Amino acid sequence: MTVNIILLGPPGAGKGTQARRLVEERGLVQLSTGDMLREARSSGTEMGKVVAEVMDKGQLVTDEIVIGLIREKLESVDAPGFIFDGFPRTLAQADALGTLLNGLGQAVDAVIEMRVDDDALVDRISGRYTCGNCGEVYHDTTRPTKTEGVCDVCGSTDLRRRADDNAESLKIRLLEYYKKTSPLIGYYYRGGSLNTIDGMAEVTQVASEIAQVMDSIPRNSVQG
Repeated sequence: MTVNIILLGPPGAGKGTQARRLVEERGLVQLSTGDMLREARSSGTEMGKVVAEVMDKGQLVTDEIVIGLIREKLESVDAPGFIFDGFPRTLAQADALGTLLNGLGQAVDAVIEMRVDDDALVDRISGRYTCGNCGEVYHDTTRPTKTEGVCDVCGSTDLRRRADDNAESLKIRLLEYYKKTSPLIGYYYRGGSLNTIDGMAEVTQVASEIAQVMDSIPRNSVQG
């Protein structure tokens, strides 16, 4: 049996943090669009060659290519469930994902919208940095590393800040999210799979609310 979930929310909502918890605690596989593209590019497969050619030309990877990569993962990886990270972003992509899953005898079992306050999100993002080795997320004021410059989890000193983690860049990214991705909220609400939680709560509280959603998925709705 396989359970598929989508985490929805604007940049900085904490989707990556919660996805990592679900990977560790429930054994789910995180399907990150960016990670899949990088992996495909260096794989040497036919799909990988297509991805490399498109990216080398500076072109955008088509939805068809991303769907193809997702299909490969779903068919080749044995896991109790998958978390879709960074996909879908548009209504067209949501339709394509639904068609793919239906063809595999699966479905989107839960969509979790992590609702946030935009002003508070700016403060959260501006102080954010991550470990370049393990991906753990920190914040200057709310969650600094115990030892300055050293990751609490893996001990790496490769701590990084995204160049676009600032107020001006975030406003642009939020506009893009609300314009293209927020319509998915209505799309999945209509389909009966949308669950909304407070993305501004403490990490453990958000994790608890996500766990409640996961545990409420009817067993007979999980296909595979």
